[in-house]
Amino acid sequence: MHAHLGDRLVVESPATGVVRRDGEIIGLHHEDGTPPYDVRWSDTDDVTLVFPGPDAHIEHPEAEAEADDAPSPTDTVGENAATPGTSATPAPGRPDPGDVGRRVAEERRRRGLSREETARRARISPQYLTYLEEQPSDPSTATLLALAAALDTTAASLRGGGVDRPPGQGHALLHPRLNDLDQKECRRLLSTHGVGRVAVTAPDGRPAVVPVNYEVVDDAIVFRTRPGSVPAAAAGNEVAFEVDHVDEAMSQGWSVLAVGPATTVTDPDAVRDLARRAHTEPWAGGTRDTWVSIRPTRLTGKRITPADQSAHR
Repeated sequence: MHAHLGDRLVVESPATGVVRRDGEIIGLHHEDGTPPYDVRWSDTDDVTLVFPGPDAHIEHPEAEAEADDAPSPTDTVGENAATPGTSATPAPGRPDPGDVGRRVAEERRRRGLSREETARRARISPQYLTYLEEQPSDPSTATLLALAAALDTTAASLRGGGVDRPPGQGHALLHPRLNDLDQKECRRLLSTHGVGRVAVTAPDGRPAVVPVNYEVVDDAIVFRTRPGSVPAAAAGNEVAFEVDHVDEAMSQGWSVLAVGPATTVTDPDAVRDLARRAHTEPWAGGTRDTWVSIRPTRLTGKRITPADQSAHR
């Protein structure tokens, strides 16, 4: 018997063939995938060391997914038939198997947790957590709930629930505290890159607030755009730039507001340096080679926390 992390161990009655118990393999003790296994049982959420007997077999998620995605005879006729050699569109509401792992990794990094600590809290092996974060996978509900508890979030959030809703729809804290942030903390929260919003007067004369991928370079907030765009209108004006984070699960968060003059970066060496140091490509895509720099002259911030928590985290 050979298994991989994420496989399903099924124990059946030899007499009837009826499934008696099943669980997700969350830990291996041998590199070749031979028993024993750490199994999280779907009926109890308990994790036990299992030496499978003759009434047990392994089911691989990949095989199940291929069976689920196999086209029926009616799928191959009509104008909606898939073109040979192309992949079918996932069913509505069905998450991309890789999305869960990416969200788990992001939540873990956001909370400053190592894989080892997160795995310990969720009662899974670090190797399995590595597998979830780096490979397309669909963990069991029990494992997803354990990870959500370890990361102080919800299983629905890890599956991408609410991604199309604006943040802040959770319940307010019973005793919230609104804290002012000093400039040192504001600069720390701005970090080195991310997504923020710049408030400008658009070319048509109307006020606008637009999201941009930004970097912090030598105390300046810089972002890429294209000539004639709304963000490009920031150049030559005093603008406001805002970054925030909302923790839906904990009903708390922070925001930082920077105000200062914006200019277009024109020095070729400076442009090349910014492009070299950029962490990400603009999410909007396309050619965006105009750099705008904002030098904050005023930096303020707020954080909402429970009354019994410190303002700094």
